[in-house]
Amino acid sequence: MSSLVGPDEDKPTGKPAVPEEVQDAIRTLIRWSGDDPNREGLLDTPKRVARAWKEYCQGYADDPAIHLERVFEEVGGYNEVVLLKDIPFQSHCEHHMAPIIGKAAIAYLPRDHVVGISKLARVLHGYARRLQIQERLTAEVAQCIWENLKPLGVAVVIEASHACMTARGVRTPGVSMITSRMMGTFLDDERSRTEVLKLMGY
Repeated sequence: MSSLVGPDEDKPTGKPAVPEEVQDAIRTLIRWSGDDPNREGLLDTPKRVARAWKEYCQGYADDPAIHLERVFEEVGGYNEVVLLKDIPFQSHCEHHMAPIIGKAAIAYLPRDHVVGISKLARVLHGYARRLQIQERLTAEVAQCIWENLKPLGVAVVIEASHACMTARGVRTPGVSMITSRMMGTFLDDERSRTEVLKLMGY
């Protein structure tokens, strides 16, 4: 009888196998931090950490532009701002690999078609699930929407807390960082920019 567990799976758990070199790297980090990777509570930690990071960084396997391929042209003459706000996201800082936790507001001014609103969140998550800095994340989300939807304007505002600042270094909890990227009408027309920021709550 053939095994149900493939060669790339961990037989006891059925989960994806973790290469020994990856586990060894995590054991080295645990040891360097001052603990014993061979004690009972840490025996399975290298596999858990490796699988967690594969999940944290699953955006590398995602092309966010794909989510904007299907559009809808029957919009009943609608030509005002489309806004999705308070979109929660998690990312990791590329400098310390510490969590970035925040929310985003994404708006665009359609030209002749719209996209399903969940797709805007998928674009955000596709870029957030990579090692990031908030400034680049903001720019990447805006650029992806601009290039693929070809709207009259795009506005992205991200507000987030960075554990590399709140949990280490200056250790200043309660601080958030805000970044924005405006394109098209929202960049060129102050009135439109003011309107969209007001809708976003800024």
